[in-house]
Formats: sequence, C-alpha cells, structure tokens
Amino acid sequence: MALPATLSGRLTLPIVGSPLFISSGPELVIAQCQAGVIGSFPALNARPASQLADWLDRITEENASYAAANPDATVAPFAVNQIVHRTNDRLDHDMEVIVKHQVPIVITSLGARPEINEAVHSYGGIVLHDVISDEFARKAIDKGADGIIAVAAGAGGHAGTQSPFALVQEIREWFDGPVLLSGAIAHGRSILAAQAAGADLAYVGSAFLSTAEAVAAVDYKQMIVESTARDIVYTNSFTGVHGNYLRGSIIAAGLDPDNLPQSDPSAMNFGSGGSSSAKVWKDIWGAGQGIGSIKENLTVADLVAVFKAQYDEAARALAHKALSADIVAQLA
Repeated sequence: MALPATLSGRLTLPIVGSPLFISSGPELVIAQCQAGVIGSFPALNARPASQLADWLDRITEENASYAAANPDATVAPFAVNQIVHRTNDRLDHDMEVIVKHQVPIVITSLGARPEINEAVHSYGGIVLHDVISDEFARKAIDKGADGIIAVAAGAGGHAGTQSPFALVQEIREWFDGPVLLSGAIAHGRSILAAQAAGADLAYVGSAFLSTAEAVAAVDYKQMIVESTARDIVYTNSFTGVHGNYLRGSIIAAGLDPDNLPQSDPSAMNFGSGGSSSAKVWKDIWGAGQGIGSIKENLTVADLVAVFKAQYDEAARALAHKALSADIVAQLA
C-alpha cells in the first residue's frame, strides 16, 4: 500500500518528531516542520485548554508563511497527540478544536476509540496509533486507525519491551499500511535501519529534547547530551505505565533508581513522582536508550541536517556493500 501523501510528499527525511509531554510547543513543532520532518505535540501541552486553538493557528500560519517565502523549501505537515484515556477530561474539547482546524495527522495514545478516528476522517485527516504489541496494533486497526506507531524497547517515556525487529515483523505480516518505529532512534543510520526493518518512518523523540527549541530545562538537555543507554531506567513507578527515564533525574529527586516501588497500572497518573514530591516529566525526565548518539545541543535545523548526512552516508555504504556482493557473486 502506498503511503498517504501526508506522510510521504513533503519530507526531507522519513521522520516524525514524537510528541514530548511539556517539552513540545509551537516553537519546536514549527522548527521541525520547516526542517522537513513532521513535528508534533500533545494537545495537553497547550494550557489552559483555550490555548490549543491559538497554537494550531500559529503553527499553520507560520508554516504557510515560511513556505510562501521559501518556495523551494520542504515544509512538512504537523500532528497533534491525543491521550485517549478516561483520565483525560479534555478529550472532547480538544477533539472539537482539532476537527475545526483540520489537523492533518492525529496521534492517539493509551486507548483506541472509533469515534475519535471517525472525527479525524470526517475532514480527510489520518490517525496513527501508538502500540507496544501486535495485539494492540490489531485492535487499533480494527477500530479505524490508519497507521501504527510501533513503540519498541528503548523508546523514551512510555515504552514497550519487544525488540523493534520482532514487533515490526509481526505487524508487517498482516498490515501493509503506514508503520512508524519508535525505540532508541537518534542517528541517521538508525533511521535507515528502521526502514530496512519494515517501517515507513522513524519516530524520534529524545534527540529533539536536546534542541534549542524544546521547552525543557537546560539541565535536562545537558543530561541527555552527557548520558548513555546505561543511564536509562525502565519502571512503572511514576505513572503506572512502564517507561524509560534518566537515572540522573531520579537521583536528583531524592529517589533510588535501583529500588523504585511498583505502581498499580489501574491507578494511572501523569503528575506525581510516586512517593516523592517530584513530578514526572517536570522533575523525573523521560529519555530513550538512543541518547548516547547525541553529543551536543543543536537547533532543530542543525540536528536534522546531521541526521540527513548520517542517513545518506549509511545509504551509500549499504549500496556499496550490495554492489560488492553482486560483483563477488558474478565472479564466483
């Protein structure tokens, strides 16, 4: 199945910047889109709720103005993430705003509901649903989602435990629609690998947390640059849902990252830091295992340029290996 034009027609690289709770705002999304990758933000980041319409207007207008002033530039579309869970009391309000503004891509998380998909389809938008297993992927498509975001082991924030190779392969056995892969992707080589594994696009989050445009504390950005995969802790202690967090932020909050209590998934929350007064996302910082590839704090434009150079180099190397193998086969 061919990718919808929304996901394939206006991209510098096959990347969707994942929605970052608190840290994704209009500045980051606009910078991502104008760098030629799909930018996104959680609707809940716009606070109060009345601010959501203002954000959508700003993103739409600034991207349109930039495209008009730079006709040769690649300006990507944007996405809004909706938490489809009973704890989100803003869901109905935010969906009304999304439909009114005809947001091109909606990313749904923590639940799949047919009426949400139908609302987006009513104006021609598409819905991508994030999952951690093949079982949830099937349920999402059955309920009307257009594509799947496979959140594999190593992804920042809420994440699964399955290998990206296993998860994408299981989904690809029955689904030929859009598939995005999330999990430790912070290098151009990894973006190419995601495609080789069967995904259409890479879902990249932690790398953008370190950029100038992200609404994140300076210490948070610096910790990402200074940390590696061994500094990531996987726990459900903070929200009731398993996720990956920076060890240094857990220690700074006065907690022992090696002895965190387990939380009851049915008591899911998005604010407290377990038994600590620290708040998850604000004080307890999420990040994925790919951060070892992030060596400095860059602007979004510069980071995408680095990814592009890495991606192109990896593609050339792969093509060279294929050519060499073909020559050897001919000489055999």
